[in-house]
Amino acid sequence: MTKGRVLLVEDDAALAELVAWHLTRQDLEVEQTADGDEALLIARENPPDVVLLDWMIEGTSGIEVCRRLRRSPGTANLPIIMLTARGEEEDRVRGLETGADDYVTKPFSPRELVARVTAVLRRVRPALVGERLEYADIEMDVVAHKVRRNGKSLALGPTEFRLLRHFLEHPGRVFSRERLLDSVWGRDADIEPRTVDVHIRRLRKAINVSGLPDIIRTVRSAGYALDLDEAA
Repeated sequence: MTKGRVLLVEDDAALAELVAWHLTRQDLEVEQTADGDEALLIARENPPDVVLLDWMIEGTSGIEVCRRLRRSPGTANLPIIMLTARGEEEDRVRGLETGADDYVTKPFSPRELVARVTAVLRRVRPALVGERLEYADIEMDVVAHKVRRNGKSLALGPTEFRLLRHFLEHPGRVFSRERLLDSVWGRDADIEPRTVDVHIRRLRKAINVSGLPDIIRTVRSAGYALDLDEAA
């Protein structure tokens, strides 16, 4: 039994094959097309669980495909992740405003992309992927409330556990202190933003054990991210 169906819309054949290979390794069923109009037909006739949609495909653009999927009742709630070489904030905002749920900027790590897909699946159809989160050498069993890194069990406090879970659900994304407060503590929490720094230090101490690299990246004036490649 597969963990879900992914519609991959990408006109770079080599990249599409690479992405499809990584997704199928995670027991995900992948249907591919390089054509925006065909993608619309596939999505409407047999809606997938997630759409990976390249911004710059030939013919009907990715941004237009996204817009049409959102306008159609049968696909209005379909999770869409944009694949884009456009890195400017204005372009990313445009994609999100058009209806994309997430975006990944090229060049990207296939491991990160798979993590983004499974995170979306977890939110929309949790029964498909279970309650286990993974990134690099970190594993989290959400139900059993257990965390392992490189096979070794870690002891985390409740807040650090929630913080790490949030990062695992959004690997590579940078979150400001304010966004972390909203997501991990809740919008009504009367907590100073600097409190986040304290818990980040505690989380780092707990997971960066036995000489393993620091997996949490600090981005000056921006916030924090779970990003092994950049942090290393």
